[in-house]
Amino acid sequence: MTTIPAWLRRAVWDVVPRDHRDGPDGLRRRRIVTAAFVVLGALVLGLSLRIEPGSAWFYPSTLGLAAVWAVGALASGPLHLGRITYRSRQVRPIVTPILLGLGLAAVFVIGGLVVRNVDVLDRQVSSVLDHAAEGSLPLLVLITAVNGIAEELFFRGAAYAAITVHPVLWTTVAYGVATLATGNVMLSLAAVFLGLVVGLERRASGGVLGPILTHVTWSLSMLLVLPALFD
Repeated sequence: MTTIPAWLRRAVWDVVPRDHRDGPDGLRRRRIVTAAFVVLGALVLGLSLRIEPGSAWFYPSTLGLAAVWAVGALASGPLHLGRITYRSRQVRPIVTPILLGLGLAAVFVIGGLVVRNVDVLDRQVSSVLDHAAEGSLPLLVLITAVNGIAEELFFRGAAYAAITVHPVLWTTVAYGVATLATGNVMLSLAAVFLGLVVGLERRASGGVLGPILTHVTWSLSMLLVLPALFD
């Protein structure tokens, strides 16, 4: 990993030592709660994105989804913010996750320039962006941020801690499968790509702060930039 910048290596690869493992009873509880809320969250997500653009039900349904993820995360057991190494000391990850989120957004913008020229893929992306075109931008910003936080609390918090073997891989798969409930392949592919990056952040830092900041930065960037590309 010597070929990548030191700040990026610290953010996604260098594991900070910690001892956050659950005992047998705690792990069992976390797994049961996580499994139940994955199913519930996938159902609510599928329903929320099938609501017609401009419908008043879109806002409560998406906030309801955030509540499902957040309640599931908090009910599963303790969560941790995490730390990364910076200049020989351990600090909360703040700047590097935001930079990662902006970098991911740039990659998706470049991808969007290609996707909009392919009719099938363009329709998939546009179907998601229709909600942004019809809705109130301040409310959409708030909902996007809240959902990003809640999803990371659940998938990189509760779900990650519930999986003891290859958690980066399996939480990425779980996130992608849950997103498939929308019936939108492009959204699911985006979830897998994002899930892999924030999963690596979770592995490195041992907490959810880095993944939350990356996810929210990426989501808000997509909300504000992609509609202009697919107008």
